[in-house]
Amino acid sequence: MSARDLKVAEAAALLGVSTDTVRRRASAARIEASATAGHTTYPAAAVARLAAEQATAAASGQDTLGELGPASARNRLRGIVTRVLRDGVMAQVEVQAGPYRLVSLISREAADELELEEGSIVAATVKATNVGIEGVSR
Repeated sequence: MSARDLKVAEAAALLGVSTDTVRRRASAARIEASATAGHTTYPAAAVARLAAEQATAAASGQDTLGELGPASARNRLRGIVTRVLRDGVMAQVEVQAGPYRLVSLISREAADELELEEGSIVAATVKATNVGIEGVSR
């Protein structure tokens, strides 16, 4: 297993789905699995593409995960980088954390030091002075 491969359970946690769903989606997307030391793994970049596709489907109303129920998000979300855009000074980093797409602007130097690229596993932290909570009718 390379450093850029993810075990099925890791991919499931990052995508916010079951391990069976990861296997089905990977098979449908023709992502080749590797088996080493009794563990099935997928390339992290391929999991990142699945995360981005999942987010696009959710944004277009084709959410395959179903309706979101009541939830209280914590301020630290584990996710997978789906895209990094660098310019001279700044970098825009897109992260998919389960069904949530997060976008962060950080210095290019920080992105380079963290070696961020598609497929990198990260923890996104959120800090806000005002957090709104909205009720959803059932």
